[in-house]
Amino acid sequence: MNKNFAKWYDFFMNPLEKGKFKTIRAELLGDANGKVLEIGSGTGVNFPLYEKAQAVHAIEPNLAMIEKSILKKKHARVPIEIHNAGAERLPFDTNSFDSVVATLVFCTIPNVDEALNEIKRVCKPGGSILFFEHVKLENPVLSKLQDWLTPTWKSLCDGCCLNRNLEQLLKSHRMEITETKEYYKGLFVLCKVTNHDKTEMFIKGD
Repeated sequence: MNKNFAKWYDFFMNPLEKGKFKTIRAELLGDANGKVLEIGSGTGVNFPLYEKAQAVHAIEPNLAMIEKSILKKKHARVPIEIHNAGAERLPFDTNSFDSVVATLVFCTIPNVDEALNEIKRVCKPGGSILFFEHVKLENPVLSKLQDWLTPTWKSLCDGCCLNRNLEQLLKSHRMEITETKEYYKGLFVLCKVTNHDKTEMFIKGD
């Protein structure tokens, strides 16, 4: 994990986070009810925005990010517990959460298929899975540019991929998308999913 990335993340993201992103996050987190799991909580940007959650369990694999999130945790209005863990192997029982939140994190998860299977496993049937992510653009020229830039970008930005297609990933996992919104000409997407698909058996690892 890249300590320098954690050190400078808030500095570079602040112009966006103080503007449109804060509004988008607040709208998304307004649907996070009951017991909530946050995937890749980073520096804790979402922590002060939870209002309806009973409690939040946040996972984050980067210890430097966790350290930077402690201050924002102190300003949260709901109880938050941070776990040093990755999304591909969640340390929670099946059907543990009413809502799962992932914001600007699926670009960095090494194995997104395992992560989505784990999210479906720990989310209760009928629960909400809420995404806000940057995605691969539909414009063929710009999407090829994203493909070309991704290897260098990954090395600089802690594994961040510029060219992941979130909606395609969700559909491939038979996840029911109930609402989508695009921002910045489709570069960022908000997706709300209902966790109805329980046809597969998910067995928690040892």
